[in-house]
Amino acid sequence: MSILLDKDTKVICQGITGSAGAFHTKVCLDYGTQMVGGVTPGKGGTQDANGLPIFDTCADAVDATGASATMIFVPPAFAADAVLEAADAGIALIVCVTEGIPVLDMTRVIASLNGHARLVGPNCPGVITPGECKIGIMPGYIHLPPGDADTGKSVGIISRSGTLTYEAVWQCTQRGIGQTTCVGIGGDPVRGTGFIDCLELMNDDDQTQGVMLIGEIGGTDEEQAADYIRRQVGKPVAAFVAGRTAPPGRRMGHAGAIISGGEGGAESKVQALRDAGVAVADSPADLGATMARALDLS
Repeated sequence: MSILLDKDTKVICQGITGSAGAFHTKVCLDYGTQMVGGVTPGKGGTQDANGLPIFDTCADAVDATGASATMIFVPPAFAADAVLEAADAGIALIVCVTEGIPVLDMTRVIASLNGHARLVGPNCPGVITPGECKIGIMPGYIHLPPGDADTGKSVGIISRSGTLTYEAVWQCTQRGIGQTTCVGIGGDPVRGTGFIDCLELMNDDDQTQGVMLIGEIGGTDEEQAADYIRRQVGKPVAAFVAGRTAPPGRRMGHAGAIISGGEGGAESKVQALRDAGVAVADSPADLGATMARALDLS
């Protein structure tokens, strides 16, 4: 099983005629994702280089293709409206890869969605169910479908960091640990789907036997996730918190990765996770080993 998407998910790309949208549409299509079209206002009725139909609006795309998911490669100034347009068209899963969207714009978006659609991102690598469907920019070849796992174990991966998602995936794959679904939730301070949302879904998924959680400095999401894990999650969880050497007040990589107001530091997050029974890696080089240890594979 998987969460959020599978081989039957039909996907469109908003911003399909831009350089990033065009490139990643082809990559997702080559991976096996059911890419069924795209949206660029003013170019409706044409086709992209892959022969996919282009529509002027999300509503037109959904009516014609039955798409239930979208990936957004729209410039920051227009990306918030793209999310709202997708939700208004009835799209259930919205993956917004765009970074640099103003925080005020995203605050408006989150308030407007109000449970009508699931947003992943913004500023995220996307979501993948290995061997079935890839929505986003992650390298598909590093992922290991559960059926190919030498250990017979498969995990879900949730991460605020795109690059560390790939590192965690690769280390798990090298150890024969499969992945059911990997979700890059994004590094912005205001975003859609979070750790607890994914933890709940993965905890309920029979094929997901463990969870890898990758956090970073800034905010209190990891502490809240730790409390949820302690109370609700009955599966092995491994984690890593990036930014342990970051000086207070200095943003490190992501807009949300900043220690301010006396909270958001790495040590409090690590301690909260350990207190919840989570196996916490001290270095990104130990992600796979820590997950294996949590699964009693080493």
